[in-house]
Amino acid sequence: MGAREYDESDVRIRPGKGTRPRTKLRPDHADAQSAMVVTVDRGRWGCALDRDPHHRVVAMRARELGRTPIVVGDDVDIVGDLSGRPDTLARIVRRGERRTVLRRTADDTDPTERVVVANADQLLIVVALADPPPRTGFVERALIAAYAGGLKPVLCLTKSDLAAPEPFAAQFADLDLMIVTAGREDPLDVVAPLLADQVTVFLGHSGVGKSTLVNRLVPEADRATGEVSGVGKGKHTSTQSVALPLDGTGWVIDTPGIRSFGLAHIQPDDVILAFSDLAESIDECPRGCGHMGPPADPECALDALTGPAAARVAAARHLLAVLKES
Repeated sequence: MGAREYDESDVRIRPGKGTRPRTKLRPDHADAQSAMVVTVDRGRWGCALDRDPHHRVVAMRARELGRTPIVVGDDVDIVGDLSGRPDTLARIVRRGERRTVLRRTADDTDPTERVVVANADQLLIVVALADPPPRTGFVERALIAAYAGGLKPVLCLTKSDLAAPEPFAAQFADLDLMIVTAGREDPLDVVAPLLADQVTVFLGHSGVGKSTLVNRLVPEADRATGEVSGVGKGKHTSTQSVALPLDGTGWVIDTPGIRSFGLAHIQPDDVILAFSDLAESIDECPRGCGHMGPPADPECALDALTGPAAARVAAARHLLAVLKES
């Protein structure tokens, strides 16, 4: 009996998973609605449609976005079930270009940037004057992050019933920094107008009264507050960033208590460019100038400035020294 001859009928063809050919084309989602991300929780994003705090939906990230990071404050386009009813889920199909970003790294040696909040207008740096004691270094780091990210910084001093604000505030006199006090007994007639029609990030160590201040400004927020622990660092009383509507005229973004604020992602030019009266001068600096002045940077153009600008140079160089130490 001779060897069998095989033909194509003997070849077993594995059926495909579908008959529709794959394509890289994606729908343009022309009917998508704009929204602002107000909460983030384990792969689900709470979004306010058209920034209306009363029309919120829960959304997931569409597959075509891959691992595109989305944080509180991001402007997004969403499709799907936009009713906001319980157990409904929409899809985020686009993330808008970010106007500003508040970034940090886990520490000064970590090259991985973490975007804390996007598209905020202001950074309210909340510092207690006592219990826990104020830390100049934290304020300086937060200022650097604000300048580099395009946010306007405001220093807010709490617990003014325990210590006078003037000695601590005097350390930042040459930075032209807005400084306000907001102790438990202080009226909020100075702080509240600063927040109107703005998106403001509240940043501070745990236990400094940040969430207490948020609750005074947005009573319905009902954010948790806690007592300061005995080691000088407060308990973490807020665990997720959340955007809260402020009487329909702005947004307050409450962030978790910060224990570290790394600056590994920031360059000297990022800081100087935030000072409008100094920014043009550094165009005359040699390449690679760190703007620290002699002896490190003997040809720095900032050395030619006089008068009030010279005082600003000294204040900016102090921040650069903090950055360099990092």
